[in-house]
Amino acid sequence: MTPPSLAEAAAADLEAVRRRAPLVHNITNFVVMNLTANVLLALGAAPVMAHAPEEVEEMVGLAQALVLNIGTLSAEWVGSMETAARTARGRALPIVLDPVGAGATRYRTESCRRLMAAAPPTIVRGNASEILALDGAAGAAGATRGVDSTAGSHDARDAAGRLARRLGGAVCVSGPVDFILGHGAGDGFRVLNGDPWMARVTGLGCSATAVVAAFAAVNSDPVLAATHGMAILGIAGELARERAAGPGSFAVALLDALAGLDRPVILERARIARGDGEVQVTTDR
Repeated sequence: MTPPSLAEAAAADLEAVRRRAPLVHNITNFVVMNLTANVLLALGAAPVMAHAPEEVEEMVGLAQALVLNIGTLSAEWVGSMETAARTARGRALPIVLDPVGAGATRYRTESCRRLMAAAPPTIVRGNASEILALDGAAGAAGATRGVDSTAGSHDARDAAGRLARRLGGAVCVSGPVDFILGHGAGDGFRVLNGDPWMARVTGLGCSATAVVAAFAAVNSDPVLAATHGMAILGIAGELARERAAGPGSFAVALLDALAGLDRPVILERARIARGDGEVQVTTDR
């Protein structure tokens, strides 16, 4: 059972997102732009997608959070991401990195490391294979199939902790159980909300990164921001599954669920636990 204080905090952050409508600047990939923008709008945040090198500094100056998503890479986009990251760092804005497909190719992995060196992200959110690749864990190379993970989230807990300590921020490993680790001792949570159909809609993982960024815009604790963002999106996924007939209607139902999510539902359904130890996952997860 989730302690009431953890569910209350997630609900309070959602209310803050809706009240403040933070502008989330996304330098993200072509595949997910539309869904990511709609998820942020349904949540109550304001999305902007801008990657041109001529305008990223100015756009970061207007935003309250920055998302860097390497899903469809090019040399120009990596340069824009570096510029945006340095600008965001100078303004003390939260930076959320989504290392899509890190470990699948050398270019992806090296681009992520280049971005982390330019301005350490506040939060890294990725699947287990991606986090293992960024940590440089033995055997991580080739552990990513395209942009999909071939490892479970529990396999990357130690790597996530090391990466969080190195960056001085938070790392979220997504999966049937989401592990969120910080750079402090005992600084971590597990989120068990969500539904397997979320993996059948292209872009929901990337949208989760944008949701986490919106929460980071209203909560200065990166561990809590990532935890609350993943729980809220996971609850919406559960509600969508109850209403949908298949992956197509599920995507629409998830947007509706996000827009209608309220405090009583969050208090009833949030499944958040402190620590990063082993958990039992039910088969209807």
